[in-house]
Amino acid sequence: MEQRITVITLGVADLQRSVRFYEQLGWKCSDKSVGDLIVFDMPGILFALYPIGELAEDVTIPHEPSRFSGITIAHNTHSEEEVAEILAQVETIGGSIVKPAQKTSWGGYSGYFADPDGYIFEVAYNPFWKIE
Repeated sequence: MEQRITVITLGVADLQRSVRFYEQLGWKCSDKSVGDLIVFDMPGILFALYPIGELAEDVTIPHEPSRFSGITIAHNTHSEEEVAEILAQVETIGGSIVKPAQKTSWGGYSGYFADPDGYIFEVAYNPFWKIE
């Protein structure tokens, strides 16, 4: 297997609510979207939303929500200010702050938010990484 991830799909409770949330973050739906599969093109990867019941059925595992799945999705920024701006925006469009932005032990700055379905995103500034 090649070291590559092509698509990340989140199972969501209310597809339209989730689409609105990500569109309000400034993301654009792709023409690759079809039916209940909503796709957002990203550099090098696709991010998709799909109804949680249908996704669980496709995987053939019952949907049993937990408090923390052990997975986070990260978005790196160009500055600490951008981290704060994004977290402030998230609160106004239906997300919730899980951990406010703060200096990190590794020399950066980050905070966490949950989308409307509880998926955890880290918004981080890492002064040691260049964003392409």
